[in-house]
Amino acid sequence: MMMAHRWPLRDINQNIIINPNNNPHHSRKCRAQTETIVVEHNPEPQQEKETKKQSRSCCHPDEEEDEDNAVPVFVKHTEAMLDEIDRTVSEEVEMEDVVVDEQVMDIDVCDTNDPLAAVEYIYDIYCSYKKNENFSCVSPAYMTSQQFDINEKMRAILIDWLIEVHYKFELMDETLYLTVNLIDRFLERHAVIRKKLQLVGVTAMLVACKYEEVLVPTIEDFVLITDKAYTRNEVLNMEKLMVNTLQFKLCVPTPYVFMRRFLKSVHSVKKLELLSFFLIELCLVEYKMVKFTPSLLAAAAIYTAQCTLYQFKHWTKTSQWYTDYTEHQLLECSKLMVNFHQKAGSGKLTGVYRKYSTWKYGCAAKTEPALFLLQSD
Repeated sequence: MMMAHRWPLRDINQNIIINPNNNPHHSRKCRAQTETIVVEHNPEPQQEKETKKQSRSCCHPDEEEDEDNAVPVFVKHTEAMLDEIDRTVSEEVEMEDVVVDEQVMDIDVCDTNDPLAAVEYIYDIYCSYKKNENFSCVSPAYMTSQQFDINEKMRAILIDWLIEVHYKFELMDETLYLTVNLIDRFLERHAVIRKKLQLVGVTAMLVACKYEEVLVPTIEDFVLITDKAYTRNEVLNMEKLMVNTLQFKLCVPTPYVFMRRFLKSVHSVKKLELLSFFLIELCLVEYKMVKFTPSLLAAAAIYTAQCTLYQFKHWTKTSQWYTDYTEHQLLECSKLMVNFHQKAGSGKLTGVYRKYSTWKYGCAAKTEPALFLLQSD
């Protein structure tokens, strides 16, 4: 009875199609026998492999010995292509560095919703300032051609004293810059004796206060600040003479208006701002700086301040775009500023240095000057 249910051996061989790996109960010997049976029933791949091998051996007998160690051709092509990609990527990285430097940021995008920022008109406003700033400049030789009783040193003493008066009266920054501009434009057109030079200074500050300040100091305040060297009527008469000589052209772009804009372009912090104003106020005292335009003075002050704080040259494409000055154009003025900074605390005129040595102005005057700029070409 048991022998009647046994299948023929040929039927067993033909029906072996199961995967022995799926049955954990098969022994290793059983799995090996099964794999041998499956391979024997599919001999064609092995024959094809031997045929191809013999064909390669006939065509290239030298390559047969190194077949296992030889590098396939497509691998060599791939390595060459990767090397080319590496060179291309390195060149693109260098180009990307240049592109990043040339990107110009929109400094007004954050003020789009601020009506006081006048984003819609700010570009036209500063184009007008830049166009008209030459009318506010004076000849760098007016002191020798127009004046006969005063000189550069007397002007420096006057401006240094007025900076202290401005600080004592707690006036706005715009007032100081307009005061200096009024003095220079008046002295360019009208000869003044040295006894009246201080009167010209206080009168120019009075006019600037009327134009810029909300609370204007009285004439008596200016008379007292001069230790009553002049009377009220003398101040009023000088005021009439000044505004008529200038033809009432008081609205001129000063370095201050450019400073506010250019500081925004460099995303300045308070320390950089104070140092920039310190440097440009040093320039107000120096007669040799009248040859520079207000916008150039402002840009050079900010550039010098950045070099002073960071101790390396720093002038971005954004700064160049909004100031319209390259680093090379600023170097001459910047070197003079470094010299003024270096000697600010040791000269006779130390009004600006003492002002910016206080905590109110962040002790900006005590910052080490950027002497490395003096060695730049």
